[in-house]
Amino acid sequence: MYNKNELIRQIKALGIKPDDKILIHSSMKAIGVVEGGGDTVIDAFMDYLTGGLLVFPTHTWKQMNDDYNFFDPETEPSCVGILTNLFMKRENAFRSLHPTHSVAASGKGAEEFIKGEENSETPCSRTGCWGKLYDIDSKIIFLGCTLRSNTIIHGVEEWNDIPDRLTEEKHLYRIKLSDGSVIDRPIKRHYSLVGDVSEHYGKLLKPLLKQAIATTGTFGNAEVVVCKTREMVDLTSDLLSRKPDLFADDSEIPSTWY
Repeated sequence: MYNKNELIRQIKALGIKPDDKILIHSSMKAIGVVEGGGDTVIDAFMDYLTGGLLVFPTHTWKQMNDDYNFFDPETEPSCVGILTNLFMKRENAFRSLHPTHSVAASGKGAEEFIKGEENSETPCSRTGCWGKLYDIDSKIIFLGCTLRSNTIIHGVEEWNDIPDRLTEEKHLYRIKLSDGSVIDRPIKRHYSLVGDVSEHYGKLLKPLLKQAIATTGTFGNAEVVVCKTREMVDLTSDLLSRKPDLFADDSEIPSTWY
């Protein structure tokens, strides 16, 4: 069983600094048994990041559809794990207003970071939170999960205008604002004729490690990958310029490309 102090030591060993801006994709099951459960995991990161920004995805794409399309950020559960649902309920966490790909943030600049998501017209717009992760030179951590969870790569494909990644039509969502009013927002969804392209995002790990854009470690029992967001996005954009349908299958990326 791990306690908070042990987890904080592991965070430091991962090379994370107290003033870093980080987004965490997570699997609580992979971490193992922690004294105090998932709340202790969140406490460890929040206590360590004394001058930083902590972000978790709080996605709802799994349950949102044409029939169930009302997004209330106060009550709608996240579909991406235990830690995300615990974190977004913290008193000092702010949740963005994207109806399918929201995030929650706490720390320095958190409230400003999540602003404007209700204006998005795609899942991961360049001007939204996923684009801001690039702008603020953040790190993305895969805590017990693989790079198949790498949401920002959906964004990179959007920003590079890769064909066959979004629906042609927009789908109507209704978003509850902080003042209680409700707005209508038509947004495109992720879609591809070849299926779920994120299943192939794991092929990025080898070039990311080779270029020292990613490092590995452990947190609890979980294997961890820490990625430099800006460099990962730039490398992926370069790879997509060579092969726009890079993630259509699991074929290995030629080593001469990186």
